[in-house]
Amino acid sequence: MFDPREKIALFIDGANLYATAKTLGFDIDYKRLLKEFHGKGYMLRALYYTALVEDQEYSSIRPLIDWLDYNGYHVVTKPAKEFYDAQGRRKVKGNMDIELAVDAMELSESVDHFVLFSGDGDFRKLVEALQRRGKKVSVVSTLQTQPPMIADDLRRQADNFIDLAEISNKIGRDPSERPQRQMRTRDVVDDDEFEDL
Repeated sequence: MFDPREKIALFIDGANLYATAKTLGFDIDYKRLLKEFHGKGYMLRALYYTALVEDQEYSSIRPLIDWLDYNGYHVVTKPAKEFYDAQGRRKVKGNMDIELAVDAMELSESVDHFVLFSGDGDFRKLVEALQRRGKKVSVVSTLQTQPPMIADDLRRQADNFIDLAEISNKIGRDPSERPQRQMRTRDVVDDDEFEDL
């Protein structure tokens, strides 16, 4: 699956990975995740994408973002969009698909193997475009939930599918260690879903 001579880049859809890990019942240890993929080839980049709710005085995702930024990840953020629905409830939407896709295409000359942490079917065309450029693409999500957290067409398009449940013991947080600061579900702004705040 991985060739140690390959230049690897991780592209992490933060909201999607968080939701998938939570559904499987574990927290990601981002230090262990980086170490796991460092051993598979030459790690060129590890990029983490998330939208932020800017109007909050304190966002519980901020310590995680800061930690990632200082520990080997390149963090890409943008403000989430806020609106009110017909019932007057405040809704927030954030979508990082375009930023992730543009960055992947810009790096396609330098990377041999892309590892996409997302089950979002919108990324199928990106995977196909990278493959046309002769790149290998692995997708990390899970089939172990009902319904599965990965779109079937994305899984079929990928060169390799890595089930997050099968690597949870390698990248999950060790319960005996002091926990990293994790974001709360209400701070996660998923791609095409709206959440009440």
